[in-house]
Amino acid sequence: MTDYGDGTLSDAQIASMSPAQRRDLIQRLERPLDEVFPLAIAKRVRRNRLTLMVGGAIGLIPWTIYLAVTLPANYVAHNWPATWIGFDCVLIAFMIATAVLGWLRRELVILPGFTTGVLLICDAWFDIMTAGPGQMWMPVLTAALLNLPLAAIMIAGAVRIIRLTATRLWFLDPATPAWRLPLVP
Repeated sequence: MTDYGDGTLSDAQIASMSPAQRRDLIQRLERPLDEVFPLAIAKRVRRNRLTLMVGGAIGLIPWTIYLAVTLPANYVAHNWPATWIGFDCVLIAFMIATAVLGWLRRELVILPGFTTGVLLICDAWFDIMTAGPGQMWMPVLTAALLNLPLAAIMIAGAVRIIRLTATRLWFLDPATPAWRLPLVP
């Protein structure tokens, strides 16, 4: 980029800017949010989703207490093979999606990567909780050596990509934790 004397910044001028100046320039040049997504709709969608999550959490508390009191200690599960095979197929699909999007170097890898980590934690939990007497050593070993370390890698990787992207786009100071990255209104 060259300086034509018409207010256009040269590459050298941009390179000489401080991080704060670059953040300010990006904020001034970015497309207004209400031009991309009307602000009134964005606020309503956010409010509706928050209401659903709070309402769902509040509704699950008495349901969980009810289940804790009424569920039998042992139960013969129906469709047991389909349940496990179905869960493992979903886990495989998310692992493949994570691998493909990672190989293609697409930022969308954040979603299946994080989801794969959560599914691995669920898999470890259900393996341990459904193990019969005398069979506990194998699910604990696979959880400790495979599921949980891989889940930590997947979740930390997704968070690291979010943080790296926010830092590269000057939305976040490199010393600021990713959980402090603000969501657009």
